[in-house]
Amino acid sequence: MLTGRRVVLGVTGGIACYKSCILARRLTEAGAGVDVIMTRAATEFVRPVTFEALTGRPVLTSLWEQGGALSHVRLGQQADLVLVAPATAQLIARYAQGIADDFLTSLLLAATSPILLAPAMNDEMYAAAVTQRNLALLGERGVRFVGPAVGALAEGPSDRPGRMSEPEVILAHAERLLRGQDSRLRGKRVIVTAGPTRESLDPVRVVTNRSSGRMGYAVAQAAWARGAEVLLVSGPSALPVPEGVEFVRVESTADLKNAVAAQLNGADLLVMAAAPADFRPATAAVSKTARGTGPLEIRLEPTEDVLAATAGARKPGAIIVGFALETGEALTRAREKLVRKDLDMIVVNDALESGAGFEVETNRVTLLGRDGSETAMPLATKRAVAEMILDAVEVRLG
Repeated sequence: MLTGRRVVLGVTGGIACYKSCILARRLTEAGAGVDVIMTRAATEFVRPVTFEALTGRPVLTSLWEQGGALSHVRLGQQADLVLVAPATAQLIARYAQGIADDFLTSLLLAATSPILLAPAMNDEMYAAAVTQRNLALLGERGVRFVGPAVGALAEGPSDRPGRMSEPEVILAHAERLLRGQDSRLRGKRVIVTAGPTRESLDPVRVVTNRSSGRMGYAVAQAAWARGAEVLLVSGPSALPVPEGVEFVRVESTADLKNAVAAQLNGADLLVMAAAPADFRPATAAVSKTARGTGPLEIRLEPTEDVLAATAGARKPGAIIVGFALETGEALTRAREKLVRKDLDMIVVNDALESGAGFEVETNRVTLLGRDGSETAMPLATKRAVAEMILDAVEVRLG
């Protein structure tokens, strides 16, 4: 996701810098070129050769290295992002006061790119008035922050902020800063639905389907990474909520319809990746039906058509993307649904195709547009498919 991007990773002298090794690896795996700058204190915790091995690039630790004159200026102005993790109380104080007495602080003052700090320190140090003033001062200058989180510190358990955010969380915020700068989704309000819905048969049993929610969660994650403000409305799913998104949990198809209706008129984009149950028991038992009662006959009735209910309810210029999971004649059925439900685009796949559909981490889809376009996508991870879908949406945003 970060191919061609250049990231400067500053590492300061806190115990959390062992996590910075993982972060450097994750940034590199995402395609970024990573230049690591270490303070002298950081080298007491992790040797520079570790970061060199993880990034494939030399590590800078001093303003006085031979051949490195003005490297702090060059790197600070060529980077797409300067990220400091961990950012200790000392680093934050020196930066806030404009002190440039080593390579990292000099680079920070010379940088013209966005700057993201991941604070990490003892909870009392973070809560200290002077630290909070320094953070506020940097925030006024446009510096961004991720964390700190609440959790165990080096000295023991804590229920207050101080712990450095996990590498995956920092990576998500770094990606948003980098990709959101030039995305047409930046600042847009996006609603994504995901997962199955469940209709009660009795207090124990439900009617549902095999959806895991992976596709919708991937779309929500990708939209947030592009700078959008994202609301994820999800049926039951075991997946973690993507970083940064608002989250609403629903149970039934009626719940899903109501949640979408409550937010639709403020949305610039609705992606209906959920797989709502199409039928529900006409009558739900108030107590568990015992096995010994013999054969059980259940009369089902159709649930609300959530996607059809969006017709005419969108705000002017909003885009609605539907999904069509079929088991035969997928394109024919999807084209009919595209017109009948007044969609701008529909994402089609066949549940019987290997590697696609429910309960797998990959998908193969075809995108059909209101304009008659048809684009077949290759088998890919659901995150990659989400990116392809949003690429098509951005074209339509103009």
